[in-house]
Amino acid sequence: MDWLWGRINHLRMQKYPRLPKSEICEMSAVTLRSLVAQRKLSPVEIVAEVLRRADAVQPLLNCFVTLCHEQAMEEARKAEAALMKGEAQGLLHGLPFTAKDIVDTADVRTTYGSVLHRDHVPAQDALAVARIRQAGGILIGKTTSSEFGAKCMTDAPLFGSTRNAWDATRTSGGSSGGAAASMAAGVAPLAIATDGGGSTRIPAACNGVVGLKQSLGVVPHSQVQDAFGNYTYVTPTTRDVADTALMLQAMTGAHGCDPWSLGVPAQPYFDALRPASDLRGKRVLYRATLEGRPVSADVAAAFEAALATLRSMGAQLEEMPDEGYDVEPVWRVINHTSWRGRFAPLAEAHGEKLSPSLLQQLALAQHVDGVAFQQAMFARTALFRRVQAQLETHDFIFTPTLSRTALPIDQDLFGSIEIDGQSYADLRPNWFPWTMPFNLTGHPAISLPCGAGRDGLPIGMQLVGRFREDQQLLQAAAGFEAAHRPANALPVLAF
Repeated sequence: MDWLWGRINHLRMQKYPRLPKSEICEMSAVTLRSLVAQRKLSPVEIVAEVLRRADAVQPLLNCFVTLCHEQAMEEARKAEAALMKGEAQGLLHGLPFTAKDIVDTADVRTTYGSVLHRDHVPAQDALAVARIRQAGGILIGKTTSSEFGAKCMTDAPLFGSTRNAWDATRTSGGSSGGAAASMAAGVAPLAIATDGGGSTRIPAACNGVVGLKQSLGVVPHSQVQDAFGNYTYVTPTTRDVADTALMLQAMTGAHGCDPWSLGVPAQPYFDALRPASDLRGKRVLYRATLEGRPVSADVAAAFEAALATLRSMGAQLEEMPDEGYDVEPVWRVINHTSWRGRFAPLAEAHGEKLSPSLLQQLALAQHVDGVAFQQAMFARTALFRRVQAQLETHDFIFTPTLSRTALPIDQDLFGSIEIDGQSYADLRPNWFPWTMPFNLTGHPAISLPCGAGRDGLPIGMQLVGRFREDQQLLQAAAGFEAAHRPANALPVLAF
């Protein structure tokens, strides 16, 4: 692996200047939490250093819409005072976090990536934000998103493009690109993102971090308008699986705002995390690509290496049939009609101020009638039952997260996608065919860093678990992370 390390470092130094190393910013949330509890590190020191890092990274990546210097430092001082008084500490006491700019934050500007909401300041937090704050987390800033989260790259008329943490000429992915890029660049160790078709997992794979889309209802969604037909998730993004479990533990638990969460108790995801040192007795379905869909040679090689790790851990592997998984047309009908219901009035009144890609997607749903929408919902149910049946006899599903590394930063959502010198007409089904299915079915899916391509950019793999068995998924993911790390030649920070 020495050649890969050398190539990555060479490419890295060509793309971005080297920033001074920061011991605090390289620490995991779990490590910071322990040091805070032992009074070996102050919340004031942590937040001040993270904000310095954010200020240094922002001109390079453009990953923040808002930074909360004064508010964050004031909260850090309060957290430090509480420690000195011996007051009870929350799960995330004194730990900095970021929130995607489409997730509401009380008294902190939330623009949804739109010039129409440039000065919008919500009166209350989204439930996930409120829970992170209640656990002691300190909001340091709002990360960039495509406008209303409606694109798999992160750019918007309000702020421009967010760059990949590894290469300024590549996209950070989307729509949670700011969350993943800032995470890879060593800003805050915890980030709230969202995922409606892969919007957490796509940028996680592009930037070499961990992105979880938990089971439907595990984290209540207080902002979604169609709660009963929901396929979108408020999610954690971190640098390792233990931090993801820590963050998920703070976010989980039933709430009356979300019918899918009712009857789903809070779980001690971090407290109960016991990374599986082996996967003996576990049956894993795997597939690299759908029939007729491409996968790059780099991703295919990384996939085979990951399968070898799973075998070494004792997992029983079985190739999965791909019937019924090519669901982009179904996802598009459900997703675009939802967007049209939400944004058509805005488009009619202010179309010249909205992203062209958003307007094009609204137009695609213009002639979808109620029958076509209901047929898409029938297909969603059929897909859920297919995945359920497969996971009755198997424990996990394993796929690449993306078919290739990060796309060019100026990639057109409606343009062709290039993979190993070949051009493919449709971006979504050819770049992230494996993320959309599990938004529709609700099964938990996590993207894990798995080395790099020849271009020096990260590659991610996706592990999918049984419905509402997020704890088992996290345990298997943590075990795989530990076992595969020697082959995972990506450093902790991209800068």
